[in-house]
Amino acid sequence: MQQVRDRQGGTSHTITYQTVTTTKTNQGNYMDLSGMPAMDPKQQTMEWQQQSYLDSGIQSGATTQAPSLSSRQGPDDLDDDGMDTSHMLMEWNQGFQEGFTQEQVNEMNQQLIQTRSQRVRAAMFPETLDEGTQIPSTQFDPNQPTAVQRLAEPSQMLKHAVVNLINYQDDADLATRAIPELTKLLNDEDQVVVSQAAMMVHQLSKKEASRHAIMNSPQMVAALVRAMQTTNDVETTRCAAGTLHNLSHHRQGLLSIFKSGGIPALVKLLGSQVESVLFYAITTLHNLLLHQEGSKMAVRLAGGLQKMVALLQRNNVKFLAIVTDCLQILAYGNQESKLIILASGGPGELVRIMRTYTYEKLLWTTSRVLKVLSVCSSNKPAIVEAGGMQALGQHLSHQSPRLVQNCLWTLRNLSDAATKQVRQEALEGLLQTLVHMLAHNDINIVTCAAGILSNLTCNNGRNKMIVCQVGGIEALVRTILQAGDREDITEPAVCALRHLTSRHPEAEMAQNAVRLHYGLPVLVKLLHPPSRWPLIKAVIGLMRNLALCPANHAPLREQGALPRLIQLLMRAHQDTQRRASMGSTSSQGGYVDGVRMEEIVEGTVGALHILARDAHNRAVIRSLNCIPLFVQLLYSNIENIQRVAAGVLCELAQDKESAEIIEAEGATAPLTELLHSRNEGVATYAAAVLFRMSEDKPQDYKKRLSVELTSSLCRADAMPWAEPHDLHDPGMMMMPPDEPQYRGEGMFSHHSSVSSVHSGQHSTMGRQPHQGKASSEFTFVTMATKVCS
Repeated sequence: MQQVRDRQGGTSHTITYQTVTTTKTNQGNYMDLSGMPAMDPKQQTMEWQQQSYLDSGIQSGATTQAPSLSSRQGPDDLDDDGMDTSHMLMEWNQGFQEGFTQEQVNEMNQQLIQTRSQRVRAAMFPETLDEGTQIPSTQFDPNQPTAVQRLAEPSQMLKHAVVNLINYQDDADLATRAIPELTKLLNDEDQVVVSQAAMMVHQLSKKEASRHAIMNSPQMVAALVRAMQTTNDVETTRCAAGTLHNLSHHRQGLLSIFKSGGIPALVKLLGSQVESVLFYAITTLHNLLLHQEGSKMAVRLAGGLQKMVALLQRNNVKFLAIVTDCLQILAYGNQESKLIILASGGPGELVRIMRTYTYEKLLWTTSRVLKVLSVCSSNKPAIVEAGGMQALGQHLSHQSPRLVQNCLWTLRNLSDAATKQVRQEALEGLLQTLVHMLAHNDINIVTCAAGILSNLTCNNGRNKMIVCQVGGIEALVRTILQAGDREDITEPAVCALRHLTSRHPEAEMAQNAVRLHYGLPVLVKLLHPPSRWPLIKAVIGLMRNLALCPANHAPLREQGALPRLIQLLMRAHQDTQRRASMGSTSSQGGYVDGVRMEEIVEGTVGALHILARDAHNRAVIRSLNCIPLFVQLLYSNIENIQRVAAGVLCELAQDKESAEIIEAEGATAPLTELLHSRNEGVATYAAAVLFRMSEDKPQDYKKRLSVELTSSLCRADAMPWAEPHDLHDPGMMMMPPDEPQYRGEGMFSHHSSVSSVHSGQHSTMGRQPHQGKASSEFTFVTMATKVCS
């Protein structure tokens, strides 16, 4: 064992050398230390320095590998198969390929120690370093940040938080000390002093800490409001309004403004000619309306609506967007506000904005105001007369979904009034666009488009023709097929088809088109559950119109329309009978889902009347044993039901077998009574049924019938008879006028079509003075003969 001094490191190391020999025994390999030769001390030192054990990898950071040494110490711990010491030595040496000298290692260590504080300062306080200072990096792997680098971001956040806290506290302390004095200055009689104080408060309100101090001082806010109301100085007004604007971004600030009576003062500023003051006033009021309870009523009472409508004439689109949003908030759910906007000329200005500007947010907020106003019966005509339909229609192709949707909702609300008021040539483009929108993939858009088409085609022949010419029938049938059980789409679409298939020059083409585009099967399917009564009622009316086309009779019969119509008739009649027996007098007692069962009775019997023109259909109807029910309906106290019942019996009586059944059910008495009906259609059909029932009767019976028919014409001069128009087409007598989809009136409602025979385009039927009994008898017999022929 010898000691060797390390000259380079200046330290003394005790190195122990042992002589190692390997001897093979039957016990295995073990090391014999006695045979190792002794070495010269200088030679040992040189050998030590030449080995690659200089750098352990700790000081210099050089990459090293752990030696593959066994931890077992004694010869008994060695493997039986022996240890390959040469392989072990090779693995030990592999980690020291780079070979740094001791001087290089010491220099690197010294450099890192000297720059450590700079690296930390660069991470936490980079602003304290001189520009251009180069700091060596200790990062060897770019994917692995050093400890100092990981410390940098949180230390910066902490530093900023501390600085902000110090500044915030300084601002709060300053404001707390200054507010009482500034409040006194704002109440000073000297306007110059007030102006300077307002400027200082405005500056304080720009910082959060002092802003909170201001809003928590009711005296300060009240002083600002008072100064704003009493001063004539523009700068004072601007600073005070600006301060309130800054406070309005906080709930506590809004409450302070509201309690201090700031709303009337702000409304007064809406008449200012200074742009900045106007901006502060409208934005502060907007924030109040959005977030402060009670602000809406306060703005209304202060006359804010009138001021805001007057501001619609300005041309700053962002300013107008705020104004229109305020109007929407104030008008929503408040009828008085809607009427104030109308009296102030609001509808015209709003329509002008929709027609003039392209800024999406302004168009959207304006369309929302129009949507709210469009449900008001007073505003609706004003919007339409101002060109609202066309102005809204021009944005239906806009890229903004929310704008398109609001325009469609508004158009749907306006469409029932637009049918009569708008110049028809102005709606051609809108109608075509609506037809195209039926193919849209947005359900809400399709729903609105169908509803608008339903209303615009109501009692308007020109609109009906335009829709038919641009492919409306095919589009509506396709919409119904795709809608499935979505009644919010199918109901308006069916109503639109009902309008398009009657009362215009191309109605017959439309009736054929529904069949040609495979609409009949789905329509019959809609008569079954889960369809609700409003949809069923609309389908019944459409089927009645489709039956006017003879080519539709066989397809409807093959699809099972006749049995289903009779089932619905019986179900509705039973419901009316049950309510009658219970003595229901409630105004809502006769309605199911908003539909009166009497309307279903009238509609189904009217459709069967037209379908009964076909001989095969008459045979099916007769086989379903419903003739007794038709006879029973002759006793109804509703004139329209009497008319349709007499009408279907008139068609069925063409067949001798049916005529015999009608007579056997005791129809002669009620039919004879109906000859005296005030309704010309009822009396005419009754006469026609009696005439057909008497065809195979003896001459005496025919004579008695003729006397009865003649005596029924002997009425007072106040109710003379004249030949009605279109008696050559009984089907036209069955058609009530179209009705808007969104007005809540029944399709067959008794009050809306007291006599569906003479409504719509046939309402001009008048009564002429009779020319004596012979002339009247000739006229009446002629009427009955025409119906029967």
